Amino acid sequence: MSSNADLKRTVHLPSTSFSMKANLPQREPQTLDWWDRIDAYRRIREARAGCPPYVLHDGPPYANGNIHLGHALNKILKDFVIKSRTMAGLDAPFVPGWDCHGLPIENRVDKDLGRKKAADLGPLGVRRLCREFAERAIEIQSTEFRRLGVLWDRTLDADERASGAPNRRAIYRTLDRTYEREIVRHLGRFFQSGSIYHGVKPVHWCPSCRTALAEAEVEYETRTDPSIYVRLPLHGVGAQIPALAGRPVAIVIWTTTPWTLPANLAVALHPRHDYVAVEVDGEARIVAKELLPAVGAALGWAEPPSILVQFRGAALVGDGADWVGRSIRVERPYPASSGPASGDGVLILGEHVTLESGTGCVHTAPGHGADDFRVGRTYGLEPFNPVDDGGRFEADKVGVAWLAGMPALQANTRIVADLQERGLLLAHADYPHSYPHCWR
Repeated sequence: MSSNADLKRTVHLPSTSFSMKANLPQREPQTLDWWDRIDAYRRIREARAGCPPYVLHDGPPYANGNIHLGHALNKILKDFVIKSRTMAGLDAPFVPGWDCHGLPIENRVDKDLGRKKAADLGPLGVRRLCREFAERAIEIQSTEFRRLGVLWDRTLDADERASGAPNRRAIYRTLDRTYEREIVRHLGRFFQSGSIYHGVKPVHWCPSCRTALAEAEVEYETRTDPSIYVRLPLHGVGAQIPALAGRPVAIVIWTTTPWTLPANLAVALHPRHDYVAVEVDGEARIVAKELLPAVGAALGWAEPPSILVQFRGAALVGDGADWVGRSIRVERPYPASSGPASGDGVLILGEHVTLESGTGCVHTAPGHGADDFRVGRTYGLEPFNPVDDGGRFEADKVGVAWLAGMPALQANTRIVADLQERGLLLAHADYPHSYPHCWR
């Protein structure tokens, strides 16, 4: 039997100085230190001076804590691009940056302080702590990006080296005064050129953070709200639809957001959809013809009601210069005592109205939805919003005292009960649906 020594002589390996073990925990920091000692980034820049440029704009991470796998993927992929383009003979500088403004940092500081203590400090005190936190986070992330092998100008003068801070000449930070000054300067140019306008439109809003949300910040989760069918009496319909003259008439709407009814200004119909008026409980009720069976089932009509008349949406509402919807009064469920939300609502036309669900007659609150805002602007309806930044109804904007100060979503149950007491509620049920939430 051959010994191990004999077997070793049968394996032919090249002679090399490479260690049999990678020993990465020690060798990786040594390599990074060597790159810094030889000033590798500057030498690469000098070697590629005058070559065709290749610029990668580094979208900055938030300076709000240690890096995670998302940061690693982002920075490593960018480093691949920069180094490969450099090896291809291009002059490819890399200038990393940090986003130091916004709620991620403020939320982290609030969490560390506690809401009450943050409120006691006041805005300037909180901003100072946010700046200090962001500067610490930049130093932490800069060190951690270095451990990923990302290469940029890290040459430091003596003061910077003593402080442990990254080379601020070779990075950009949105908290730097020069950066903020440029933002203000360019904003001023927009004002001077007349490119700035002031307006009001509905946006996603977080009542807890008290700030608008970008689309990318909105997350959708399932929540259960009341699904309600509501009758809104109409007046003046007979002038457009003679078959309904002299009859009590109501239009049937459906919504899963009862809290938006105090902001209702109109009801929208589709110009080319067929609508019917059916007789129920001595009243002519208007719904889309195609949705009549589903509406009847939801409202518990034992037998199909008799159809009094059929018409297109445009025939009732009128279109363009012939818009007569303004002359048909819609009894809004919660008219305000004054302002744009006072008095009756109107009938309007909207291409966004679908027959996928509901009644084909869409409750319209221009201050609470993108489609409602767009169609409301066509008809000169203001984006009325009776809810304050904290998500509560404002006393001077709502028509009923019991809504004042109530959180909007909590008002759903109270509104449903009130509509039922007043004979306006035709049906309601729990309805699970996808609803936008703030990711925080």
